[in-house]
Amino acid sequence: QVQLVESGGASVQTGGSLRLSCAASGSIVRILAMGWYRQAPGKQRELVADITSGGSTNYADSVKGRFTISRDAAKNTVYLQMNSLKPEDTAVYYCNAAALSQATLPHPMEYWGKGTLVTVSS
Repeated sequence: QVQLVESGGASVQTGGSLRLSCAASGSIVRILAMGWYRQAPGKQRELVADITSGGSTNYADSVKGRFTISRDAAKNTVYLQMNSLKPEDTAVYYCNAAALSQATLPHPMEYWGKGTLVTVSS
């Protein structure tokens, strides 16, 4: 199986920056894509950004120009650089990965981290 562990969540003021990290471990054969989702209380989980193994990226309109997703393939780690943070960015941020593991080969599966809290104060 694949385990995802997020880190970097914190409480910051409006305009501040944070860098989230997500490290994947386990019986990984290949990671096809990784991404970040967020969920605020009472709201649905939404996609923030994702990146494929080929480097293609996708961002929610609300974070374009402020957030940057990147990946270190050698470390099976994805990052989310968050700049110019706004109160609306407050949420639990979850790491997601689509991956092939030894246990489920040849079928890819999606995995989730337990989340890291980001709070932006106005």
